[in-house]
Formats: sequence, structure tokens, C-alpha cells
Amino acid sequence: MRLILLTGLTMVAFAANSIFNRLAVDSGAAAPLDFAVLRVVSGAVALIALVLWQRRDLTLWRAPRLLGAGALTVYLVGFSLAYLTLDAGLGALILFAVVQMTMLALSALRGARATLRQGIGAAIALAGLAWVLWPEPDAPMAVAGAALMALAGLGWGIYTMIGRGEADPLAATAANFLLAVPLVAAVALWAGADPAQVTPAGYALAIASGALTSGMGYALWYSVLPRIDASLAATVQLSVPVIALVLGALLLGEAVAARALVGVSLVIGGIFLTLRKSA
Repeated sequence: MRLILLTGLTMVAFAANSIFNRLAVDSGAAAPLDFAVLRVVSGAVALIALVLWQRRDLTLWRAPRLLGAGALTVYLVGFSLAYLTLDAGLGALILFAVVQMTMLALSALRGARATLRQGIGAAIALAGLAWVLWPEPDAPMAVAGAALMALAGLGWGIYTMIGRGEADPLAATAANFLLAVPLVAAVALWAGADPAQVTPAGYALAIASGALTSGMGYALWYSVLPRIDASLAATVQLSVPVIALVLGALLLGEAVAARALVGVSLVIGGIFLTLRKSA
């Protein structure tokens, strides 16, 4: 039960990142890359402070930490830029579909094989997610935004798989964030980002996203990952866009159509089938 609660809390944190990002960028409180820089910096500061307070080993120059930082950078930059041109719902669908495919593919390369029940559950959950988030037939498709979000999904999928081998989730996440700071900042500076244009609300949203729902949320995710298999980790993350949809309705006043309720049911049912594998 504790594992289920921790996993659920992590998915809520992931969904909150989408809410914070949309609030900041859509309102003009922060440009996408400015938000990404502030997010990774605030996450690094909060995590390092916690690691030092607990007197843990903050080793940076390990291959998994370097790879994790690179994958985290790809995710943060791709995620932020994609929402310049991409519909939020379609973006979430692309992101977590690519995450799931990446994790399942990497897991298969390592010799793991999903069971029939897991495969059916994942397919049902993905179909429900598509039903909820796919745009109207005449909606334009932003190719560049879709490619950037797919890149973000690849980065997050790799980041998640790397985290499965970390013995100290908190220290690993802190190291990843710290190493990602100069990488994200370099991309932002190259693209002409200007933090001086960020409003106080933008700073508040970025810091909340970085320190709480990203930093602490990712550390929690790294602590959960070693206790569940990759197929389950991939499928459970399909609940994040649905959670974001519900939070958007409650906090942002976004309308939820009847089709969304059908999609939510499919996602929950698919996840339940996947969870049954471990029962």
C-alpha cells in the first residue's frame, strides 16, 4: 500500500509540473527556456541543501550521474520549447507515449519481457490517453513542436531507466540537477533567453516546479523505481496527463468533456491490469 501511495504522489507531482509550466508560459510570466533554467536551478539548490543536511555523499563524476544529467537536460529543454507551438494535450500524449515506448524498448534490450497482461494493459491505457488528448481532426499539427516533445519523451524515458540502478535516489537526483544546470543554461543563453523578463509570478511558479514537484518529485520517483519493473513504471506514467487534465479543470477552469471521462476510465483500467502482474 505504501508503494502505491508513493507512486501516486509522484504522478501527481509530475502532473503539477505541467500545470506550473502552462500557467507560467501561457500567461507570459516566463518564457519557456527561462522557466527551464529557473526550474533546474531551484531544484538543484533544494536537493543539494537536503543532501548536505543529511550528510550524504554527493558524487558527481559517475557515468550514471553524467548520463542522467544529459537525459534530464534533453527532457527539460524539449518539454519547455515544445509548448511554444504544440497543444498541451497533444504534447502530453506524445511525451508519455514516447516515454512508454522508450522504457519498454530499453527494458527489452536488457532481456526483460512484458507479459501478455502487461501488454494488454499498456495498450488499453495508451488508447484511453489518446481518446482523452487527441485533438479534433481539423486541428493543425505542429511538426517542430511534436519533434521536440518526442525528444523530451526520449530524454525522460532514458532518465527513468538510469534511475533504476541508483542506490541513493536523493543524492542521484541532486547530482543530476546540479550537472544539468550549466547544460540547460548554455542552451538558454544560446537561444537568447533573458531571466530579467520573468515576472515575480513566473519566478514563483518556476521555483515551485523546480524545488518541489521536480526536485523532490524526481527523488521520490528514483526511490520507487527499483521496487517496480520497467513495464509497470512506463504504464503508470500514462496516468500523468489524465491527472493534469483533472487538475486543469479544478485549478484553471478548463472544461472536461464526456469523452474525457471515458478516456480516464480506460487509462485507469489499463493501469489496473498492469498492476495486477505484481499482485
